[in-house]
Amino acid sequence: MDFRLTPRQVQLKADARALTDFIAGYENQCEEENGLPADAHAKVRDAVLDAGLQAVNMPAEWGGAGLTIAEQVTVQEELGRLTGALWDMVWRPANALRFCTPEQRERFLVPVIKGERRDCYAVTERGAGSDPQNLTTTATRNDRGWVLNGEKWFVTVGDHADFMIVLAAAGPDRAPTLFLVDKDTPGIEMTRVPRFMHTFVYEHPEFTFTDVQVGEDAVLGGIGEGYDITRSWFTEERLMIAARTIGAAERALELSRDWAVEREQFGAPISSYQLIQGMLADCAVDIAVNRAYTHQVAWEIDHSSAEDRKTLHAKAAIAKLSASEASGRVIDRCLQIHGGRGYDRAYAVERLYRELRVDRIWEGTSEIQRLIIANELIKRGSGVLDLPVA
Repeated sequence: MDFRLTPRQVQLKADARALTDFIAGYENQCEEENGLPADAHAKVRDAVLDAGLQAVNMPAEWGGAGLTIAEQVTVQEELGRLTGALWDMVWRPANALRFCTPEQRERFLVPVIKGERRDCYAVTERGAGSDPQNLTTTATRNDRGWVLNGEKWFVTVGDHADFMIVLAAAGPDRAPTLFLVDKDTPGIEMTRVPRFMHTFVYEHPEFTFTDVQVGEDAVLGGIGEGYDITRSWFTEERLMIAARTIGAAERALELSRDWAVEREQFGAPISSYQLIQGMLADCAVDIAVNRAYTHQVAWEIDHSSAEDRKTLHAKAAIAKLSASEASGRVIDRCLQIHGGRGYDRAYAVERLYRELRVDRIWEGTSEIQRLIIANELIKRGSGVLDLPVA
């Protein structure tokens, strides 16, 4: 394995950093206003398109950037430096949309790639979070297609998106199935917008579905394929969470290193004190180790075969678990190094402290990642620890 960045990755990293620096100009406004106005969204959309970093997870022939997983990780690390979750403005269509029919692709996916539409994924429910098999949202067939009834919680980007990917139990067999649903379809109501501890450029609303009629052509990927499609999305998204948290932790360390060198107490820079030095060193270790493993798993996914899928699912869980928890340790130390300033929302370390906490919860809690890893060990042995073979 050669983990040196390719010339293409070097360029992507530079392009992503330049885009990140541009978007970072909106961080304070996003924090102060709990979001951004329409004109800011438009300017960022244009900047994303100019950078060629729209839909990095979609093929170039459909209009996406067509990046490999390793290249996507390179980009996501840079975007992860942003507070206010502004990284989400550099849109990645849900991987589930790869399963669109040609007609669905033209109606839903291609406009998302172009920045003309936005999707959101509606999976979680009041009683179906870590265990989506507790679904209560149902899809009942009639002579016009399907009727959806139920509720969905924490639908990230649900306020901004104009269509939804809804997981429902379809028919008498309760087959887990995904449906493409325009958000303005009669019977869909946004019922609550939770106020979370982080500031996020988009919201995570709750929705109810009351006799929502959709056609047969709303089914995404086939009846009963909802879990498998969602699971494939989790594998990649968990790896991208690992990459973004590494980027966030690195920014926090850079800020804290500079602060420690410049801040004087008791007649000397605080960087001269060994307790501060120890925290800086521990941060560097957490970042370096997790970056290396995340890039390894990305490389493995790019070079994998179909039979590697379950092992790679577990490796992505390791990356997500380790990086998200390590980034939490890093940002806690960095806030401490900043002292009282670290508790001030005008400082990026404070915002990152609140925002990184959710990475141990969404797209599968740390506890669920541990179960995935343990199950792989129990069923297939320690192969999850193996290095790839040439």
